[in-house]
Amino acid sequence: MTLPLAGLRILSLEQYGAGPYGTLCLAQLGAEVIKLEPPKGGDSARATGPFFLGEDDSLFFQTFNYSKRSLTLDLKTDEGQAILHRLVRTADAVTNNARGDQPAKLGLDYPALAKVKPSIVCVHASAYGRGNARESWPGYDYLMQAEAGFLALTGEPEAPPTRFGLSMVDFMTGQILATATLAGILEARATGRGRDYDVALLEAALHQTSYPAVWYLNEGHTTGRAPRSAHPSVTPSQLFQTADGWVFVMAQLPKFWERLVEALGRPELKADPRFRTPADRLAHRAELTDLLDGIFMTATTAAWVERLGGICPVAPVHDLAAALENAFIRARGMVQAIPHPDRPGMLGLASPILVDGERLPARHAPKLGADTEAILGELGYGAGEIARLRAGGIV
Repeated sequence: MTLPLAGLRILSLEQYGAGPYGTLCLAQLGAEVIKLEPPKGGDSARATGPFFLGEDDSLFFQTFNYSKRSLTLDLKTDEGQAILHRLVRTADAVTNNARGDQPAKLGLDYPALAKVKPSIVCVHASAYGRGNARESWPGYDYLMQAEAGFLALTGEPEAPPTRFGLSMVDFMTGQILATATLAGILEARATGRGRDYDVALLEAALHQTSYPAVWYLNEGHTTGRAPRSAHPSVTPSQLFQTADGWVFVMAQLPKFWERLVEALGRPELKADPRFRTPADRLAHRAELTDLLDGIFMTATTAAWVERLGGICPVAPVHDLAAALENAFIRARGMVQAIPHPDRPGMLGLASPILVDGERLPARHAPKLGADTEAILGELGYGAGEIARLRAGGIV
């Protein structure tokens, strides 16, 4: 497959989740992503358990770093900076997800690198951004979910504040980093000049509050939690209990409400004055929930999905194992073989992007420093120089 980003070279000082997730998206689309890793230990994700693959590697690390290269480099040394600058001359962009006060200290911002290559694009992802009172604060996904209001919007009304089950702010921020990187490269190719781009986890999280934020800003309306993970203003759009589990039904539009009650064998509900209009249904949500629960409890989740699929928006409520073993997902190719030297049968999730109907290829993430000699050789360093740099802990 010819990949759309083939020919792009992106350098990234990245750790753990948000930064690596963003460059993973670029690498799987064909960009050459070179991870700049500290010689001792590398990306902290390499030591994140509980499942390890030999030395300096783990299934957690693999998840975020398919199809990349690894160069060990100490950026806090003059020789490390000299290698960085030689690399920058060959690259389109430099990304990082260091703490906000670090890029300038490490020579990773545009004022430092523009002297080396004016068209270089510098993209920074940090917890709270750069150039502000919190730039030196460490921060993680769950903290952003808390401060941006996610926990107050998630879960049952009487439950304690509840976070997403996944690190969605990291993933959102990574996607925004990837978008900013591509936007910067397009501009730099048109103008010959790069610049700094910033994305902060907290701001990315707040941006995802979307229409509830606009409702509050313009109408003072505060969106709360509804029972059964329900939509804040449309019903029935929520969980219903079945004979053996749960099903999520989303009759978001009047036509889906009509199709739903027809499929349930209760067409008379369309004329029931409690449920005639969307406003009526919302005002009588509790009564409607009790009524529909009584119907859904008469059959299994699978039976309801079979009956309603393609008629009214519906989905089974799966645990993670069932989601990954889902025959539809497997048929779509979302589980991909990615053989690893220490785990020949390793499986991973494929990119959700298809090109000409095909899933993007992936190769296993690199061992720490696996590409150091090759990359330095491409830059013109000889074997003796590379050995000296290794002996000095520079690479």
